[in-house]
Amino acid sequence: MVGAHELQSAGGIQRRTFLGNTAALGLAGAGAGAAAGTAVAQNAAGPGAGRSTSGSGGATILIRGGHVLTMDPAIADLEKGDVLVRDGRIVDVKAKIDPPPGAEIVDATDCIVMPGFVDTHTHLWEGAMRGALQHDDPVRGYFPSYNRLAYSFPPEGRHASVRFDVAQGLLSGVTCMANFAHNIHSAKDADAEIRGALETGVRHLFYYGPPAGYDNLPHRLDRNGVTEIMQQWQGKNPLLTLGVNFQPTADKGGIILTRQDDPEFAAEFAFARKNGLPITMHYGRAQNGMVGFMNRQKLLGPDIVLVHPQGFTQEERDMLVREKVSFAMAPVIETNYSRVRNGHTQFDELERLGASIGMGIDSCCATANYDFFGLMRAALWQHRSRADVNRLSLTPKRIVELATIDGARAIGMERSIGSLTPGKFADVITVKTTDINMAPVIYPYFALVYSGMPQNVQMTMVGGKILARQGAFTTLDMTKVVSSASEFGRALYEKSEELIGHKG
Repeated sequence: MVGAHELQSAGGIQRRTFLGNTAALGLAGAGAGAAAGTAVAQNAAGPGAGRSTSGSGGATILIRGGHVLTMDPAIADLEKGDVLVRDGRIVDVKAKIDPPPGAEIVDATDCIVMPGFVDTHTHLWEGAMRGALQHDDPVRGYFPSYNRLAYSFPPEGRHASVRFDVAQGLLSGVTCMANFAHNIHSAKDADAEIRGALETGVRHLFYYGPPAGYDNLPHRLDRNGVTEIMQQWQGKNPLLTLGVNFQPTADKGGIILTRQDDPEFAAEFAFARKNGLPITMHYGRAQNGMVGFMNRQKLLGPDIVLVHPQGFTQEERDMLVREKVSFAMAPVIETNYSRVRNGHTQFDELERLGASIGMGIDSCCATANYDFFGLMRAALWQHRSRADVNRLSLTPKRIVELATIDGARAIGMERSIGSLTPGKFADVITVKTTDINMAPVIYPYFALVYSGMPQNVQMTMVGGKILARQGAFTTLDMTKVVSSASEFGRALYEKSEELIGHKG
């Protein structure tokens, strides 16, 4: 699909336009998103409620002759097998399937065939900021740059940045992204991010949320804005699910307010649940007391995903798992940015309790890439760096489960995606096994986790539609996606340097 930025003149978009406060995003009306397929309505709040969507292409496709990893315990993996897709759904998985008349054949010889990765936590709006960062430099690092530039993301900049991030994820085998949009100032901002993602064809869970306090001001959820987006988008595109993210209730020093009621915070939860909107929130040691506070307010529940499971007490872990709260761990970010202050990612502790856990890339600008294979390795190395757990308890197969079916379960989509189960939507990837960094593949789960790289992904399919083959998009112009985001990214860099100069 060609987006508005690709219809611009050859001269490109002016940087001052990108950073203008009132520039409008020149895109088609809401009906353009609806054309992709028939909507699946969001349901009432509850386990997995309001979070399962679909998306389908109408073709019949036979993925033939690959090493099939089903991620479904009821369907054995196949060293050589076929996967049949029709009308966007998986129809059959077996050792050999005769091609139906008119079926497109995808030759998966020397490939692993598996469900696409599910990213349970990412901030897609930040992608174009990557070039302005110098990791954890005290002036140009992630957090100071984030604080300087968050107001410099007009709708058209967000649109370019989101498409940029999603495109990288698709090439890394990610077919579903949970976008924690924590810099939304208006419904126009949200609309731009939603359109940017949907134009790529990815499955998208959009968590609408307030700015994340980079200006030291309290921000609550804009319920009017959420309502506007619901009216515009709810049920309009089969690849989109709407949710919300909340900021923990805190004083000016960032300390959680645990000794008083917070009617506004409770009202946000009531609003979300009344509208069947899943909820996500960040967590960290700085937010100690939040779990107990939420429990006393009777706010905990299975429609919540808590991000960054670090610093929980045993009592808090027990409480959260009892209330069926899910977790999203982001091991690259949690190692690089928050391990010192927040402690280890508590995978082992939560796993022993039977918690629902997924994984997320978090911020592509902070991690400097969208390498989901690297994310899986980070989870492995972080776990094995601990001396207080069974270091061998996190196996490569378990990591791939966390990246696929368990990620889908964490965000309430396990009935629709996450495994190659007949009846589920055909979100499928193939990974080349004869590339020099992979071969020879004897144990596929080990190869994926220890050796895999984005360039090994041969095909990315979402809802039965092939979006990328051999590192090239079928629906996007990669050159224009990159140039649009790069132009905005250079404008952000110049803005950042200007602000640094004013302060210095």
